[in-house]
Amino acid sequence: MYETLRFNEQDGVATITLNRPGGNCISMQMVREISAICDRLEDESKSTVVVIRGAGGAFCAGIDFDDFDPNAVMDIHGFNKWEKCCTRIERLPMSTIALVDGAAIGGGLQLALVCDQRLATSASIFQAPEVKLGFLPGMATFRLAKYVGLGIAKRLLLTCPEITADEAAGYGMIDAVVDDLDVGLNQAIHNLGPNHNVAVQLTRRLLNECYGTDYQNALGHFLAAQHRAISQTAFLDTLKQAKKGE
Repeated sequence: MYETLRFNEQDGVATITLNRPGGNCISMQMVREISAICDRLEDESKSTVVVIRGAGGAFCAGIDFDDFDPNAVMDIHGFNKWEKCCTRIERLPMSTIALVDGAAIGGGLQLALVCDQRLATSASIFQAPEVKLGFLPGMATFRLAKYVGLGIAKRLLLTCPEITADEAAGYGMIDAVVDDLDVGLNQAIHNLGPNHNVAVQLTRRLLNECYGTDYQNALGHFLAAQHRAISQTAFLDTLKQAKKGE
């Protein structure tokens, strides 16, 4: 069904595997296909976890410059499409986990940042090289500092160093360095369960808003979200189980 990636769902886990020669670089075709998968996940899927990983020993080596024509007038249409795609991943009702092995560069780093959890092998490297290439590192300018702090984010985005998985973990950019991604994934999924999509989605939204919302507005957003959460089957089942245990 897809030219740039593979997709499958099994046992409540939906897996998106980036699959392009030369480092799984992000093309407009890939953006369209990820967006189509988001449609499927939002409208049809029963999965509670979404995993994003790369094929061929790389996670994602950034954008594909072949999509650009240096002789044409530059516009931001493609960047806008990509950022909308990232936001859709970030707002999926499922928990999201990035499994990084090899390069997570530029847009690949952004893709990891929009996931709820990031696991990496010791072979992984992370870099945001855009400034030294003459353009901007996407909405990593918005997300990265929330994980690593403003000072470290400035250094990473302005001097563009290549950092190891251990360094990334030390900064708080990733959650863990693991020997085996599948073993690490199974443990991460176990730690999430039981995973109630509505509660996950609402909690993530409140966290993403926390730096840009004052307390009174945050409280109002929380109460509205909590009202929705406690009206769901998951919470009602919790109450029934508690009553049975009395």
